[in-house]
Amino acid sequence: MITGFSYRAAVSACSLCVAGLLVLTPAAAAAGHPAGEPAPPRPPAAMPGPSLLYRSGTQVRPHRGAPELPDVSALSWLIADASSGEVLAAHEAHRELPPASTLKTLFALTVLPTLPGGLQHTVSYDELADVGEGSSLVGVEEGHTYQVADLWRGVFLSSGNDAVHVLARLGGGWEATAARMQDKARSLGALDTHVVSPDGYDAPGQVSSAFDLAVFGRAGLRDPDFARYCGTAEASFPGDGSSYPIENTNRLLTGEDGVAPYPGLIGIKNGYTSNAGNTLVAAARRNGHTLVVSVLNPQADGGLTVYEEARALAEIRAPAGTLPGVSSFQL
Repeated sequence: MITGFSYRAAVSACSLCVAGLLVLTPAAAAAGHPAGEPAPPRPPAAMPGPSLLYRSGTQVRPHRGAPELPDVSALSWLIADASSGEVLAAHEAHRELPPASTLKTLFALTVLPTLPGGLQHTVSYDELADVGEGSSLVGVEEGHTYQVADLWRGVFLSSGNDAVHVLARLGGGWEATAARMQDKARSLGALDTHVVSPDGYDAPGQVSSAFDLAVFGRAGLRDPDFARYCGTAEASFPGDGSSYPIENTNRLLTGEDGVAPYPGLIGIKNGYTSNAGNTLVAAARRNGHTLVVSVLNPQADGGLTVYEEARALAEIRAPAGTLPGVSSFQL
């Protein structure tokens, strides 16, 4: 493994381990690492040990003069500098919770590199037969031929579970894709995640965490295709005879439903189910820094709260370009 989030607390070397860090493979280096250049070397493995990020409550060590953390109602959240990997603050970072469609970040990390975007595929009935009732859909139709790139836009913009099912079949099958996603999560050091349904549809035992989702989001930014899809606000999707417009459901990106768009937002992925509540992993560039924020299940009223709480967390660093003190861990 290599570290993605490490922390700067005075702990023994044995606690710098998979159990306590946001860890990435060399191919999923920090978003600030230039594409095409060698990734940093893999550090030696460490023995498992305790981590401050596993402690309950909010974990942060503010320096003198640091701004106060905003009032956030989410059951779990984390904010980090995506370039350096420094975790600025976190709350219940490793709490295992249903991720809803934010799990599609892991699906994309796993399947996207294996399928050429220009590949064309004619959808069969079997590929759509098991899409969960009440799923979000982009409108994939049996018998229609799509480019893989179209299907990925359906995944990232419309959170289309129908598109996920087709791509999973192309990637080796539903259960095989779930197993590959599980392996991918482990390879990234995301140990809180258990994959049952690759589209994020509620399933018994399916969980992730704010920590793991930040890992997936940060790793995704390394892939130019992932970054392009997750930051696309509007696109066209093929239909019968003509295409129709689709829009990204991430309101921080589009500014829909009265949510002000966040300046510099890169995107990534939002989600919702009645079991998971609202979930979001987002990234933004502000004042020379790239931030990644994950927010799981705000308890405050309103389905748009997840965006405002993510905005509030991102603003910890944004105004001055550097954070005057919140510094305790690293991805």
